[in-house]
Amino acid sequence: MLPEPGQVLHFSEDPTITCFVPHVAATARQPEAYVWAVDRTCAPSYWFPRDCPRAMAWAAPATSAADRDRVLGPGGGDRVHAIEYDWIDRFLTVRLFAYRLPSSLFTPVGEPTPHAVVATEPVRPLGPPEPVGDLLRLHRDAGIQLRVFDNLWRFWDAVTTSTLEFSGIRLRNAHPRPETASPRL
Repeated sequence: MLPEPGQVLHFSEDPTITCFVPHVAATARQPEAYVWAVDRTCAPSYWFPRDCPRAMAWAAPATSAADRDRVLGPGGGDRVHAIEYDWIDRFLTVRLFAYRLPSSLFTPVGEPTPHAVVATEPVRPLGPPEPVGDLLRLHRDAGIQLRVFDNLWRFWDAVTTSTLEFSGIRLRNAHPRPETASPRL
């Protein structure tokens, strides 16, 4: 589920939204009210239940061969997503929807690489929400490895100390960090 040219996406478990109104999220790091969405590059990071903690990593031009082998491994592909076992049932059964929004109303946010796009005015979807469908198949079809761990922190530590690009979403919902976690995979 990716946006078409001229579109961005907002993923939600709520199929009844008719207008997105700017708001300050409870976890926001900025005081401005926004409508949040993602472009084609960032969309795969949202192929999850909303509150599911996930750690993601992908190869970039500066990624070393050693880090590629160590983190991405021999499974193929340039991207890996990881969740915890306690979220797998929800991942497999969630009813997730994508809203298509006009990209002209949004500006990128995040430095040095944008991680989302935001609008400061209310935004109406271009049409009804579309069911995203089978998230496991979506990952497979996109060539994204999906890994499942008891605890995300060891993987997260390995990713964040590598030369890979990475993102972590809803990590506050992950199991607590083990006291003996090490960045080795």
